[in-house]
Amino acid sequence: MKLLLRVLLVLLLISPVAAFSKQTDSLLTALKTALSKKDVYDGAKQSRIQKLRQQYQNTPPGDHTRQYELCLELYEEYKSYQYDSAYVYVNKLKDISTAINDMSRAYYSQIKLGFILLSSGMFKETFDVMRVINPRVLNDSMRKEYYFIMYRCNSDLAKYNSDKYFTPHYISGANAYIDSAIQLTAPRSVERIYYTGLKHVGENDNAAGAAELGKLIGPKTDISMHLRAMVACSLGQMFINNGEKEKGLDMLIRSAIADVKSSTKETVALFSLAEQLYKTGEVKDAYEFIQLAKADADFYGARQRKIQIGAILPVIAAEELNNSEQQKRKILGYLAAITALASLVIIFLVMIYKQLAKLKHKEKVIEEKNTLLKDINYKLGEDAHIKEEYIGQFFKVISGYILKLEKLKMSVDTKLSIKKYDDIRGIMNDINIKKEREVLYHSFDHIFLKIFPNFITVFNSQFEEKDQIWPHEHEVLNTDLRIFALIRMGINDNETIAKILEYSVNTIYVYKMRIKAKAKNPEQFEQCIMQIKAVEPVD
Repeated sequence: MKLLLRVLLVLLLISPVAAFSKQTDSLLTALKTALSKKDVYDGAKQSRIQKLRQQYQNTPPGDHTRQYELCLELYEEYKSYQYDSAYVYVNKLKDISTAINDMSRAYYSQIKLGFILLSSGMFKETFDVMRVINPRVLNDSMRKEYYFIMYRCNSDLAKYNSDKYFTPHYISGANAYIDSAIQLTAPRSVERIYYTGLKHVGENDNAAGAAELGKLIGPKTDISMHLRAMVACSLGQMFINNGEKEKGLDMLIRSAIADVKSSTKETVALFSLAEQLYKTGEVKDAYEFIQLAKADADFYGARQRKIQIGAILPVIAAEELNNSEQQKRKILGYLAAITALASLVIIFLVMIYKQLAKLKHKEKVIEEKNTLLKDINYKLGEDAHIKEEYIGQFFKVISGYILKLEKLKMSVDTKLSIKKYDDIRGIMNDINIKKEREVLYHSFDHIFLKIFPNFITVFNSQFEEKDQIWPHEHEVLNTDLRIFALIRMGINDNETIAKILEYSVNTIYVYKMRIKAKAKNPEQFEQCIMQIKAVEPVD
């Protein structure tokens, strides 16, 4: 057995240890929990979409205003969820705008089209669509969205090209557009903070950018789950670029959780998280997340994202396959070690069997010694009795149980040695568990009241006179009092109390709740019980 424990200890020592902090591990667990509920979140979105589609179908053909509003709501549901459906409704927006001859709404529809084209990775088409828009026709809200999409176009294309000749031009354009968008936002608004943070990031001032964006991710900040995901993703990438990989990883996980909960399919967080996990050696999670990211990109129809994922997916998959093979080899090694250990155990058992055969002839000598041992045990019993007087009444009960067990053991050993098995059953039947438990309760009650002589009085002071609980004439403590006596002794667990008093856990719970409900102050009742003082021992 010791050899087996040593082998298991070695296996544990050579197993890989956790590479992350408790917070990161906890966040990964939360992400996996959210992913397990992905169908629930998607189902809720589909329910909202179905409700809006039904309203749209029931709208009279001539009510263009209501049609436009419902198409816009459907577009908002689809824009980061499914490209094709979003494209359908953005075209409906354009058709309705043309029907009512509203140029500002027509341009606004073009802005919405530009967003999904950009999300799908079609940069040229995005610029073509946005180029025909006249921002002067738009109101402030529409113009602000126009400037932000143009900022995204230039910023995303700068990152995609990563070219020393053309990228500065796109960065300059992005900065100009985000400045224009900021001017149209209200001071201290969520949009002002978000746009300002992005501006700092575009100017390579990550510290200022992180400070601004960090204002939006507090637990009490009232922003949408989708915006929370985008902010957390931006912060995660900034932290990673600054070398703060642990903080960056945590932010990417938070972003991925928000994406799952908001049913966002056009997302970069899960892809970036998989990439970072792969770099830290967490290949299994990286492989799982990159597959989910690919499924989301396929569902949305994000061409650029599919290209990015396609570049890294084979690398992670190959590493995962390599790790699986290594794990198989380890398992085979463990099996070989266990097989060898089992062989050793069999050899030891054979040796022990032979040793037992040699020891049989010594049984008679042991039986002859039993009489001598009884005399010695009797003397030990006398010594124990003397010690009981010094140790106290409670130890006396415990020692009494030990002596009974010793005598029972000797009797059983004797009966076994002479093969009188029926007598053993008689010995067992003579044991009265109920009586022993009553003695235990009686002893406990007396010892407890010796230590806490004012327990019953203080206990009843917590109740009105009609609700007070006093033991009957033949009782020291009753069940109600005994439950809270055990609690005063530090035994708070219902299951433990139930085992001691031989009740079910539900019965103990009902007893406690019933008694507490009658107390003058139920909320402070147990605290008052715990404050009952014990009698100080006399030196």
